[in-house]
Amino acid sequence: MSQFKYSYNAIVYSQEPVATSFDRLSRYGYDAIELIGERGQDEKLINQLVSDTGISVSSICSIWFGDRDLVHPDAATRQKGIDYGKSMADFAASVGAPTIIVGPSPVGKTAALASDEQEWAWAVENVREIGEYAASVGVEITLECWNRYETYFLNKLDKAVRLVKDTGLTNAGVHGDMFHMNIEEVTIDGAFREAGSYLNHVHIADSNRAAPGTGHTDFVPTVRALKDIEYSGFVTFELLPASADPFAMIARNGHLQFLDQYTELAITTMRAAEKSVAGK
Repeated sequence: MSQFKYSYNAIVYSQEPVATSFDRLSRYGYDAIELIGERGQDEKLINQLVSDTGISVSSICSIWFGDRDLVHPDAATRQKGIDYGKSMADFAASVGAPTIIVGPSPVGKTAALASDEQEWAWAVENVREIGEYAASVGVEITLECWNRYETYFLNKLDKAVRLVKDTGLTNAGVHGDMFHMNIEEVTIDGAFREAGSYLNHVHIADSNRAAPGTGHTDFVPTVRALKDIEYSGFVTFELLPASADPFAMIARNGHLQFLDQYTELAITTMRAAEKSVAGK
């Protein structure tokens, strides 16, 4: 029996009806779905699908881009980021998701606009405000680290842990995404071990950001590390096409293998890694 709870990020399913996504995950033995972090989705339908399929909502994959920036010098821009984070907490609460992803500085912003000290102070203040609001509606936050080509602000888990500590939040943790970690961390399993109890969300992908089993990543050390630290959160596959603009690729149907084929392969590969660890 699997120790982990498996989820699949719906970003790569974005061209299909949400009911189709729930049905696929149910067929392949998943526990949950990670929803795209934008309002306007049919929350009533989502809750009905949760009830009908037994597939819960693991998390909200908040989309931090553009003016959703918690460390921008412009106060109005920072407020837009705060408001967006709070709206994601409300969305999570409405569909029973325990966790939302928070990125203090948006994807694509690769240089600071203020001093390190000032940006850190803004990050602490504004992440704390979002976290406190999330706590009031029964939701946790998780700080995601992205690679150096997508952000300058949070690249490694140890820095994210320091930010969580500085906020003083008790409903916050850090998020390890293996695609980004493969670029930034000395070892992925070592970074997970060092994060320890602060790790409250995980994104899984192979070295090519496709399904485990399609690249060169060895998932056994990762599984062993997660088991050793008694990780109890969701293990979520965030898989995207190999493209400078994966979302444009999805819009052109360049993602079809990420539907049935990779959804099945991802969980099959990870369960095989679990069996390998259990057998040692």
